[in-house]
Amino acid sequence: MISSRFIVLASAAAVLAAASAPASAASRSANPIKMFDTDNDGTIDLAEAKKAASEMFAKLDRDHDGTLDKRELAGRVGAKELSAADPDHDGTLTADEYLAVVEQRFNAVNKDSDGTIDAKELRSSAGKALLRLLK
Repeated sequence: MISSRFIVLASAAAVLAAASAPASAASRSANPIKMFDTDNDGTIDLAEAKKAASEMFAKLDRDHDGTLDKRELAGRVGAKELSAADPDHDGTLTADEYLAVVEQRFNAVNKDSDGTIDAKELRSSAGKALLRLLK
């Protein structure tokens, strides 16, 4: 027979576990560096940005045709930028074209040309534009 003490302890443990999970998820979403920094060096490099962008591309490609149209891009890329990034002018971006936009935005954020983006750089308007392609 299960004692009431065991039930209370198990319930308390479950509540604590449930309470800490959203907090860690919230801290990840509040800190984009933690979301995308796979090597835990406190910065995002181009490979990490492209990995996150590839995952986002797959999520956005709802019809699974290998391209993102204006509707699927949902304001992440403006009309002018879409036109410039779309060399075949079909009104869509392939994964490679999307990643080229990510690289352009990454380079715009990386003003010091050190190959990484820190939290301060991500808070800039260029950093926020890059984040729209990653999350």
